[in-house]
Amino acid sequence: MLLKFLSALLLPGLLVVFFTRVAYNQVIGLVLTVALIAASVYKGYTNSIWLIIVDAFSLTVGFWYSNRMKQKARQKS
Repeated sequence: MLLKFLSALLLPGLLVVFFTRVAYNQVIGLVLTVALIAASVYKGYTNSIWLIIVDAFSLTVGFWYSNRMKQKARQKS
């Protein structure tokens, strides 16, 4: 169970940043990550409300970080 919480804390945020870098769009990165989390909930891998809350927190942090990365890239150019 601890591994699930650590994964929920780290992976969604990293996926948002990764998809944002690949797609060059924050919203698309967020939507793709939410779709992956929704699929895991549908398949039954996420079985508690606390995991969903931790996923949402990680998504928020990842979205914030990708926004910050985009702002820094705009300032450099």
